[in-house]
Amino acid sequence: MSSALDPELATAIERLAADGWLPLTRPDVAEARRNYRDLALIRRGADAEPVASVHDDVVAGPDADVVVRVYAPEEPRGVTVVWLHGGGWVLGDLDTADAAARRVAHALGARVVSVDYRLAPEHPHPAALQDAHAALRWASTQFGGRLVVGGDSAGAGLAAGCALLARDWGPRLDAQLLLYPGLDPTMSHPSVVENADGPFLTAADMRWFWERYVPGEQARLDPSVNLGEAARLGELGDLAPAVVATADLDPLRDEGLVHAAAMTAAGVTVRELHGQGLVHGYFGLGAASVAARAEGDRALELLAELLAATG
Repeated sequence: MSSALDPELATAIERLAADGWLPLTRPDVAEARRNYRDLALIRRGADAEPVASVHDDVVAGPDADVVVRVYAPEEPRGVTVVWLHGGGWVLGDLDTADAAARRVAHALGARVVSVDYRLAPEHPHPAALQDAHAALRWASTQFGGRLVVGGDSAGAGLAAGCALLARDWGPRLDAQLLLYPGLDPTMSHPSVVENADGPFLTAADMRWFWERYVPGEQARLDPSVNLGEAARLGELGDLAPAVVATADLDPLRDEGLVHAAAMTAAGVTVRELHGQGLVHGYFGLGAASVAARAEGDRALELLAELLAATG
């Protein structure tokens, strides 16, 4: 049974809805992108962490160049995190991911490579995954030390897909960080019904995203996008150790829990974090909720502990 919504998040989400920021999806893709970007940029200053430097670079992808934004930490600890932003594979960019990238860099002392992967519906699957893997390969050749792939929501789904590609084709990964990942295009888990109305992300939002990102039924069987299919085929062995964070009041809750359990059953080292009273997207809502901020901090702490334990 789900826990009660954190009161601070309840207030924040009610205000977002009243001000017209929710729902996240709109009939028109361009309008949804503007709304998502404006909301992220308004909130960005509240969560921005200091870093030593920021610069953009270009990665040669399989079909097109991929722009990345590289954040250097003030106190480097020999870790590079390739960060893949959320936004349902349709929304988001380097600017909307800025606060998250800075937070990861500051908390972990990690160089963060934030990836401006191609978006659907103009570029459906596997374009975003190909761009993400190209950026991961680039980062592995540019920087030494430990290599992590991570992201939130849709970005976490891409990170999970990258972990499969990296196992089979390189580069070697030291860990993966999956914050409330989007992994199941069939939307068949109970939490999709239980949390259909959110709050914050709804089941209708997810259907809108999946229809644009993976429009074909056959494509939704691709194990690199449907991680349940990867588990069914026994393809989750030998993956990099993972931190999997879920939120109790999230339509995507169960797919994260099931993926964590499937990786554990396949012998992968997994650290789980289950946010009671929290919603999808809580990593970006820390300025509005003490509980959301603490849970995001704990996810990063678990990653640091996992890297230390496997180093």
